[in-house]
Amino acid sequence: MHRQVRIGTATVSGMQIGILGTGTLATALATAWSEAGHQLVIGGRDHAKAQALAAAVGARAVPPREVDGDAVLLAVAWAGVEPMLDAAGELDGVALIDPVNPVEHGVGVVLASAAERIAALKPRAHVVKAFHLYPASQWTERPERVVVPICGDDGGALERVGALVRDAGGDPVTVGGLRRARQLEEAAGLVIALAFAGANPRSAVPSV
Repeated sequence: MHRQVRIGTATVSGMQIGILGTGTLATALATAWSEAGHQLVIGGRDHAKAQALAAAVGARAVPPREVDGDAVLLAVAWAGVEPMLDAAGELDGVALIDPVNPVEHGVGVVLASAAERIAALKPRAHVVKAFHLYPASQWTERPERVVVPICGDDGGALERVGALVRDAGGDPVTVGGLRRARQLEEAAGLVIALAFAGANPRSAVPSV
């Protein structure tokens, strides 16, 4: 399966996407992007799990250091960010997608800015915060079309990630540079806190 993808004013035939991680979000987005005609490589700290995910989505499994592409998804828990990036390559010029919620489990308190830490660890990459507000099931079941706020400092990386958001079934909205990532992470922390308190987070957001 192959299709044309529009990135800004250029049209390209499918992107090369790398995925670091093998959990539920990695699986959901890998499936969506494979179905959209992109070529994927999967790398995980557990190579057997990477092989299983790659086989399921028609991708290649490689060591994390060999994961590269037009965009790379860092789909790991907060505690796994540094170990995974230590195992990865430089990711020079890559749109590095950060969906990480750096929060205390069950409480929603933001412990740090994941995006800022990732950018410091991989300074040659173009970090884009995205895909951090919805569970993996949003991208598999797609009960409704949702807005995906994204932020980053590189225009080309934002365009690539925006195209991938659309391919997953969302509508990207750029809210600013990477300095806005902490605000997006705090929003996720509030959503998590409300959910663990037994409230529907949507009921806490006024309609405008």
